[in-house]
Amino acid sequence: MVFSRFFKSAGNPEPNDDANEPASEPADEPADDAGESPEFDDVESPEALPDQTWLERAMAVLPTGSSAGSKRMEALWGAADAHAPSHYVSAVGCQVTTIDNETLIDCTMALGSVTLGYADERITSAVVAAMTGGNVAGLPHALEVDVAERFCEAVPCSEKVQFLKTGAEAVAAAVRLARTYTGRDHVIGCGYFGWHDWSVTESGVPAATRALYTAIPFGDVAALEHAVSAAGSNLAAIVIEPVVETLAPTEWVSRARELATQAGAALIFDEVKTGFRLAPGGYQEQSGITPDLSAFGKALANGFPLAAVCGSAALMDAARGTWISSTLAGEATALAAARVVLQLHAEHDVCADLARIGTEMRSAVSNAVRASRVPGISIEGIDPMWFLTFDSPALETRFLTASAANGILFKRGPYNFPSLAHDAGTIHEIESRTSNALVAIRDENEG
Repeated sequence: MVFSRFFKSAGNPEPNDDANEPASEPADEPADDAGESPEFDDVESPEALPDQTWLERAMAVLPTGSSAGSKRMEALWGAADAHAPSHYVSAVGCQVTTIDNETLIDCTMALGSVTLGYADERITSAVVAAMTGGNVAGLPHALEVDVAERFCEAVPCSEKVQFLKTGAEAVAAAVRLARTYTGRDHVIGCGYFGWHDWSVTESGVPAATRALYTAIPFGDVAALEHAVSAAGSNLAAIVIEPVVETLAPTEWVSRARELATQAGAALIFDEVKTGFRLAPGGYQEQSGITPDLSAFGKALANGFPLAAVCGSAALMDAARGTWISSTLAGEATALAAARVVLQLHAEHDVCADLARIGTEMRSAVSNAVRASRVPGISIEGIDPMWFLTFDSPALETRFLTASAANGILFKRGPYNFPSLAHDAGTIHEIESRTSNALVAIRDENEG
C-alpha cells in the first residue's frame, strides 16, 4: 500500500509552542515513485528474476540474509517466512519505500540511529561537501578536531574522545582502556554491548574470555555488590547500559559509581542508544551521575557510521599504552554529519522535542489498541524509547505484518523511536493505520 500523503522534510518538523526548531528552506515534496530511485536503475528488479525474490537472493549470499542481525526476517517479524517487506530502496523523513514500491511510516528510525529524519537536507549537504572534498586521506581530516571539541562540550564525562565506526567498537574500546589503565582484567556489566568477545557467551568465544566477565541483573543493587566483592582487586570496570526497556534506578547507578570509585575501577556507561536522545550527553547529563568512560553512537551522526569512546583525560590517555585504531574511524562524511547534529543540539532542545513526539506516538498507538479491544497488547518503556509487548509470539507477528500491510513499520521488541520527522499529520496516520491493522486482527479472531 503506497502512503500517498506528502511529508515535510526532516528539517521542517511540525512547529510547536515549546521549542524553536532549526530553520531551513522547505524541501521539494517527494514524488509518488520515490521507490524507483535512480541509484537503483542498475539493480536487477525482482521481475527480471521471476524464480527468486530479493529475500531468496539475500539468503543465497548473506549467511543470515542481512549483515545486521536485527534486520533478519525472523528478527524483524518473528518468523523467517513472514509475509512482510524484506528490503527498502529509499528513506526520506520518516518514510521508507520497499523494493515492492510500498511506502511505510517508519517507527524504528534505523534502530534509533536517526533522530532528525532520513535524508535530512542539512546532513546531506554537509556529507556531500565532505565527500566532494575527499572523505579520507593519509592525514586526519581537520573535521576530526572540530567535532571532537564540540563533542567534549556536549558530553559531561568527555575530556577527550576517540572516534570509531560502531557502538560495539566504542564499548569494547572503553573496556580496553579501563583494563589498560587499571592493569586489571575483570569486568562486571549489565546490558547489551554488541557482539564482541569481552561480554558475550556465544559460540566461538573462549572460555577464558567468558570467565573475565560477570553479568548482573538490571537494577539489582545486591547482585552488583556481590559481583564487585567477588571480583576483588581484579575489578577493572563496571559497565552499565542505562536504559534496558526502562530507565535505570538512580540508586543502582549511584551505588555502581560508589563501588567503582572505592575499588579503583572505571565506571563505564553505554550511551550508544541514549546519547543525543535522552539528552545530548545522554543518561549522564540527565541523571547527574558522571562515569569515567562512555560510549556513544547511533544518533551521534543521524545514521551515518560514527561512534565515540570518551572520558576523563587520564583514562583516555591510556590509549597510548594499548592499540585502538581503525582506518576509517575519522573519515570525513560521518564527521560532517556529526558536526551538524552537534550544532543543532547546541542551538535547540532537540531531545525535548523527541520526548514530546514519543509521547504522542505511543499515545496514538495506545488509543488504537484500546479502541480495537484486541487483548494481549501493551505499550512499555520511556517516551524517547517505547515499545510494544504481546501475550504471544503469534500475536506479535500478526500485528507487525498487519501494520506493515497498512503502511507502518514497527520494531519487534525494544524499541520504537520518535524522530523530528514524525509531525502531527504523521502521528494521526500512525493511529489510523494502527487501528486498521488491529481491526483486521479483531475480525480474523471473531471470524
